[in-house]
Amino acid sequence: MIRALLLLFDSSRTWEAIKNDHHSVARLSVSFFLPLLGLTCVAEGFLLMHLGIERGAMTERLFKASASLVLRYELTQALLSLLIVFVGASALAALGASFRRQHRYRECFTTLAYSLSPLLLLRVLDGVPAIETWVCYGIGIFLTLSLLYRGIPFLLRPDPSNALGFYLFCSFLLLVATALAHFVAVLVLEEKILA
Repeated sequence: MIRALLLLFDSSRTWEAIKNDHHSVARLSVSFFLPLLGLTCVAEGFLLMHLGIERGAMTERLFKASASLVLRYELTQALLSLLIVFVGASALAALGASFRRQHRYRECFTTLAYSLSPLLLLRVLDGVPAIETWVCYGIGIFLTLSLLYRGIPFLLRPDPSNALGFYLFCSFLLLVATALAHFVAVLVLEEKILA
């Protein structure tokens, strides 16, 4: 979690340290991504249960969230986040191959896991009813894409002539995947779909 904060405030030095670590996917998952995901889900769920959920755009009424609803919402967010990182790393490797550069799964996973940390951290603020959910998402994805911009040269080292195109394709895929996942999770929270 500390590394997630360091990425926001001193990204170049932190990306350099991440590059030198050479952690496996399993170790990175257990030591960084899963604890960060779990902690942010628990914190957001706690806030939702204690502060309530705002329903109705015009009425601005707060409703107490049931434990089962919050659990379904957080599980949906967690599962979709895991899917984005684990499947997204494969997509990133395949995208790199189309730009004539072979990337290992570990490098792609590391880049995505660390780049998504601001989006996960801002989910905690999403538990506050006074803050619009899409504002939290917007700020989080902006910070995520800026970290991705810095992380790609450190970890994936694309060919300089293809680097911008590679980043733009990766950003577009990440933006679509995370927006869709957030939309589905919000539908679960609003009880418009059952998960």
